[in-house]
Amino acid sequence: MRRAPKREPTVTVALAGNPNVGKSTVFNALTGLRQHTGNWTGKTVAAAEGVCRRGGRCWRMVDLPGTYSLAARSEEEAVTRAYLYDRAPDAVIAVCDATCLSRSLILALQVIEWHPRTVVCVNLIDEAAAKGITVDTRQLEEDLGVPVVATSARDKRGLDALLSAVERVLTVSPVPHPVRYTVPIREAVACISADERVARRVLEHPDDAVTLGIPEEELAAAWDAAASAGLSRERVGQAIAACTVLHAEALCDAAVQYRDAKATARDRRVDRILTGRFTGIPVMLCLLCVLLWFTVYGANGISEWLSRLFGWGREGLNALCRLCGAPWWLQGVLVDGAWGVLSWVVAVMLPPMAIFFPLFTLLEDVGYLPRVAFTLDRGFQRACTCGKQGLTMCMGLGCNAVGVTGCRIMDSPRERIIATVTNSMVPCNGRFPLLIALVPLLFAGSRASSLRAAAVLVATVMLGVAMTFLVSRFLSHTWLRGMPSAFVLELPPYRMPRVGQVLVRSVLDRTVFVLGRAAAVAAPAGVVIWLLANVTAGGVPLIWLCADFLQPFGQLLGMDGAILLAFILGFPANEIVMPILLMIYTAGGTLAETGTAVMSGILFQNGWTPLTVWCVLLFTLFHWPCSTTCLTVWKETRSVKWTALAVLLPTAVGMLLCVISNLIATVF
Repeated sequence: MRRAPKREPTVTVALAGNPNVGKSTVFNALTGLRQHTGNWTGKTVAAAEGVCRRGGRCWRMVDLPGTYSLAARSEEEAVTRAYLYDRAPDAVIAVCDATCLSRSLILALQVIEWHPRTVVCVNLIDEAAAKGITVDTRQLEEDLGVPVVATSARDKRGLDALLSAVERVLTVSPVPHPVRYTVPIREAVACISADERVARRVLEHPDDAVTLGIPEEELAAAWDAAASAGLSRERVGQAIAACTVLHAEALCDAAVQYRDAKATARDRRVDRILTGRFTGIPVMLCLLCVLLWFTVYGANGISEWLSRLFGWGREGLNALCRLCGAPWWLQGVLVDGAWGVLSWVVAVMLPPMAIFFPLFTLLEDVGYLPRVAFTLDRGFQRACTCGKQGLTMCMGLGCNAVGVTGCRIMDSPRERIIATVTNSMVPCNGRFPLLIALVPLLFAGSRASSLRAAAVLVATVMLGVAMTFLVSRFLSHTWLRGMPSAFVLELPPYRMPRVGQVLVRSVLDRTVFVLGRAAAVAAPAGVVIWLLANVTAGGVPLIWLCADFLQPFGQLLGMDGAILLAFILGFPANEIVMPILLMIYTAGGTLAETGTAVMSGILFQNGWTPLTVWCVLLFTLFHWPCSTTCLTVWKETRSVKWTALAVLLPTAVGMLLCVISNLIATVF
């Protein structure tokens, strides 16, 4: 019996809304996809598509980038505007935040004026109820002239009603809904010309200077009022924006009730501590220290346990090879090469990632990461770059390739290039486990407490941030001169983290992904390293010849040739640098165990000193990006020059710091 072909969706529904209103959560709930939904601005840059099958209907859902208006001044606005204008979806869902409805309605008003088949989705009603906010959706629907549905996408409440409203607007003839402003434009012009406080309010919403579908008679009246008041067309644009803002506020005054005015005040009091001029940075450092302390403290025991487990696996593989009569070289390639490096990557890299990523994702889910970017904004302004670079830096803590892609949120091409070429100066998830493994070696001969190791890691991360500021300022005054552009950064409300979803997402989307990428590179690298260690030229292994060639350069940097060779061979992924180095050092034998204590013994037996550890730590923080990041830089810039600069800048910084450290140690 032939199976009936699947129905392809014939109706397209676009989701538009401000950043951080739960738009991607609505999209995930409707389509069943698991798109990443972070609690901070700038997560979505490109549109995502999915299929929604409910009630016998099959719709194509499009999650447009979060934007504050349709002015097309930024990458997100350009993508959203182009899709709504050029692709003309059959219907649009304008997602709004029930906790701050007036701001969300500014974009919704623009969408309604452009697309007659619009449904307004008032999301996050659960958070609004917790803050004592009640939204009268019937009143709002009557005032807007389009269906309004209240939802809580996290709990999947109201989604059926939302789809019913979409189906309702699809089955009726489209009727334009021109917005009739409660405050005439001529009055807004008069307010701006007479009251600078109103002008300042308008300047807080610079992206809403143009509203679509304004009646011609009102626009003509605006020009007349502007001419009589001696105002320029730019000021009229501000007046039009003021009409949009004031109309949104008037709609909220009629439909929204506040039972507890202190709820928002509590958030602001917390913000005064987390983002204060004198408290923001100390709080950030303390939280980072606690995060890394948990990572270091919890990773050690798990790493040792995994090391013993993989040691038993090595013994079993050796016994199996002997039982099968495998030749010595095949046993060496499989067990000492592929298995040795792979087991080290899993045993040493997995525990810190499994602890760090969930904790980091919890901070993201609570809404703290945007506040980190806000705290760092003052430093980026002094470096003559845009504060949005702080957001891309936070993305780079997870993955530098993702941070480079996130640079699209920056409007200025100059600032986008600066953020792109400096993003790898903050340690990514591939370098954190290596840094965590190196820090205890600094305290050789003394008891290295987890708190002390965490403090050193915090200092290392802040060194990366400081160098990002310095290099960005250098570029802003040399090859990429210019003044920083202004931007609006929304601080999202604090939310209770979804612990279960955070654990699943951080383990599957981050830990498993990164570990899988490292494992895919580690096994072949182990084979190559074993072959280089066992193929000789004149009785000397090839890998030793390469290390001897690099020895003078390594000594100049306070390291040795084997370390430089490990970094070079680790170009595909930072996670495999240390196992490659251990394979080089043990070229005459095998890497029988993979624990931290064994690693420490091997390193110090090969001449490592605290200076060597410090220089390797610096070079781990500042060296060329991995192959994935380099490829991403080239795809984003399409320029060999900027890709080369992204490789050379961090490498030059790392080499300079290593040389200075080596010279100081030599003198003193």
